[in-house]
Amino acid sequence: MILLNPKQHRVEYPGDERSKEIMLKTIEFFEEKGRGKIKKDDQERVWYADFLEFQSGNRLFSDLLTPSRYALGEDARWDTWRICDFNEILAFYGLAYWYTWQVSILGLGPLWMSENEEMKKKTAQLLRDGGIFAFGLSEKEHGADLYSTEMSLKPLGGGEYRANGRKYYIGNGNEAALVSTFGKMADSGDYVFFAVSSKHGGYDLVKNVVASQNFVAEYALNDYPISETDILSMGRDAWDAALNTVNVGKFNLGWASIGICTHALYEAVDHAAGRVLYGKHVTDFPHIRQLLTDAYARLVAMKLFALRASDYMRSASTEDRRYLLYNPMVKMKVTTQGEEVINLLWDVIAAKGFEKDNYFEMAARDIRALPKLEGTVHVNMALIIKFMPNYFFNPATFPEIPQRSDLADDDFLFRQGPTKGLGGIQFHDFNLAYGPCGLPNVSIFKEQIEVLKELLLAAPPTEGQRKDIDFLLTLGELFTLVAYGQLLLENQPIYGVEDDLMESIFDFMVRDFSRYALQLYSKTSSTPEQMNLCLKMLRKPVIDEARFERVWEKYVFATVGAYRMND
Repeated sequence: MILLNPKQHRVEYPGDERSKEIMLKTIEFFEEKGRGKIKKDDQERVWYADFLEFQSGNRLFSDLLTPSRYALGEDARWDTWRICDFNEILAFYGLAYWYTWQVSILGLGPLWMSENEEMKKKTAQLLRDGGIFAFGLSEKEHGADLYSTEMSLKPLGGGEYRANGRKYYIGNGNEAALVSTFGKMADSGDYVFFAVSSKHGGYDLVKNVVASQNFVAEYALNDYPISETDILSMGRDAWDAALNTVNVGKFNLGWASIGICTHALYEAVDHAAGRVLYGKHVTDFPHIRQLLTDAYARLVAMKLFALRASDYMRSASTEDRRYLLYNPMVKMKVTTQGEEVINLLWDVIAAKGFEKDNYFEMAARDIRALPKLEGTVHVNMALIIKFMPNYFFNPATFPEIPQRSDLADDDFLFRQGPTKGLGGIQFHDFNLAYGPCGLPNVSIFKEQIEVLKELLLAAPPTEGQRKDIDFLLTLGELFTLVAYGQLLLENQPIYGVEDDLMESIFDFMVRDFSRYALQLYSKTSSTPEQMNLCLKMLRKPVIDEARFERVWEKYVFATVGAYRMND
């Protein structure tokens, strides 16, 4: 089973008992806490002190989030393979638990990317002591518009400074051991990152801006004293640290969607299988089988893609930056697919999805947040589109990337370098993944890709369309489907995904491609030549009722009773 089942946790860590221990202890903590208490804490907006105490006592964040160079224990390293696993487990039980971990990752980014060795040693000790962290980037009036930041650092001379300004929407801002804060120098206007403590007198915790278990803070710095030892980076380095930290952190949002959807799937299938309407089990209705099979196939695809994208992240270098396409796709594409999965499941369980005692009620609410955090879907799509010309028409040769489950420290993530020049990044030929596959629906999908390439060559976006973000977003959706399918096919042999299941995945991929092609056709500015080519992209997947029944019985219906959370 590729999907997480906490009661049959099967991720292997050869030669690494500590990682296995971390995952199993975390599962045990939540199963002992039980669904009832998790739901009660969610509804009463209880700060998750019990989870933070558990992680501190078991050194979870310390071992998982300390690069080995600064490790205070033999098991500490920044290992994306096990970070993905931990992401999934936390979100499986509740997004709030994942969130405090996620914003700690963001807060740690500028610290580990800094040249300030004294601060990095301090950070390692604070992690060892159970500390959590925060990322002071956004501001109320400017959001994540870094150009407009009003947080100011005024030099006083002798290596002393005073910080003044406000930050908004800052997770963990109430308890963070260190808050990595982005601002500008008052004299030069240069960008700067510096670290502050949430417990200092110059740190004013204004309020929690959301109504949830999380504390998403507005905070103000009022003549907060800063010394050279508190400064993390300046100028271009500070700018790059902000964007590169988001590169590291936004990847986790897709994994949160995977965890949420997996738990919701178990609950929805169990409910449908156990309910009898008009003398038939709900799972005997054809439309219910279609909805659940679609949800299952989309969820498996989400995980297969995210797993393969992590291989590229772990193998990244200054010469190989392909991860900068796949990484935002995990944030953008996987999270929006998560919304689609929950929508499909909700159509199955209907009113049951509102009931306060079920996990699904939390899932339906929280799944909406993930596409909107660490840069909206629109922002990430605008980034992705820059890669489209080289992806389709200017491939390069790269060594084949294996599955990266090895016990490595992913230190390149903290020395990614300049964030410019994205349009020059090259990729390997996507046909290496598509070419050998002769599955019927994959073959149809390949035909759709060829028409898309024809459109880009024969009827490319006009000057006006290139300035129309609405037009480009839809074109970008078609592009991302191609890269999505590529990584799915690359992962098929690695995870032994059977052809029947892959065909079910490409069944919805063909339909999605047709849907976005029709949307592009319907744009106000689409030209007659573009419209004609869009119509050529409209295709129907192969109908194979025997294959559908095999997938239903072997994969989807097999989840009945596979996991039920302790009450």
